[in-house]
Amino acid sequence: MKIAILSRNKRLYSTRRLVEACEQRGHEVRVIDTLRCYMNITSEKPELHYGGENLEGFDAVIPRIGASITFYGTAVLRQFEMMGVFPANESVAISRSRDKLRSLQLLSRDNVGMPKTGFANSPGDIQDLIKMVGGAPLVIKLLEGTQGIGVVLAETKKAAESVIEAFMGLNANILIQEFIKEAGGADIRCFVIGNRVVAAMQRQGAEGEFRSNLHRGGTASLIKITPQERATAIKAAKVMGLNVAGVDLLRSDRGPLVMEVNSSPGLEGIEQATEKDVAGMIIEFIEKNAKPHRTRTKGRG
Repeated sequence: MKIAILSRNKRLYSTRRLVEACEQRGHEVRVIDTLRCYMNITSEKPELHYGGENLEGFDAVIPRIGASITFYGTAVLRQFEMMGVFPANESVAISRSRDKLRSLQLLSRDNVGMPKTGFANSPGDIQDLIKMVGGAPLVIKLLEGTQGIGVVLAETKKAAESVIEAFMGLNANILIQEFIKEAGGADIRCFVIGNRVVAAMQRQGAEGEFRSNLHRGGTASLIKITPQERATAIKAAKVMGLNVAGVDLLRSDRGPLVMEVNSSPGLEGIEQATEKDVAGMIIEFIEKNAKPHRTRTKGRG
């Protein structure tokens, strides 16, 4: 097979591992800088160009699109889809998962467990919004934040009011979520491929830090998940329409709660914690499923 990997940096661990997995399984692979692609949008023969070359003949594409380039990245991926190339994750599914508010609304519609979440626009609604999610302590999240950036724990009602007012004063879109104290600063990353969880790890925040992101000094360890956690992770990925996803769960007194569904989950932490060849499993999934024009949306939506 001829496989394209959309990535801005071929030296990143995840990109390198995907290249290795492709080569080990005898596939031709090429890393393509997403932002260097440009398109000929025509109904007769849609084309994608890269450095003066017409990109054609690919069987599959693996999108590793950073959050900061979601708009352009999904446009490039959509062009691949219109050309009949099989995507590991479809453009519409990536767009859904990147919109934090939309993704939570979709999870809520399908009765997937998640923390109580509030969203408002007017400072006059702050008091009721805080009450809606169960009061302080609570978590305030910037909609555009990634890797734990723009996430604040407000321990008192006064602190919550001040932080929310400050964000609203900057015209920032924010979510207010209940703080799950019993999670103890830890969450579970379930790596979903197709219809199964292929690996899972627990991420524990550094001392005094409620965010468990590895980029913020958190540590990862192997964990055995429950059947309910497994089912929740698979359902969350399915609701988003993602074939490959990192689903972040919190263990709460009322069962597993989904915090986020990541469409470009990193491979380094999960492979090192579990010692599993997750990159190889992604390529295996593509081998079994890649057929021309085999996308649910075909670039529409």
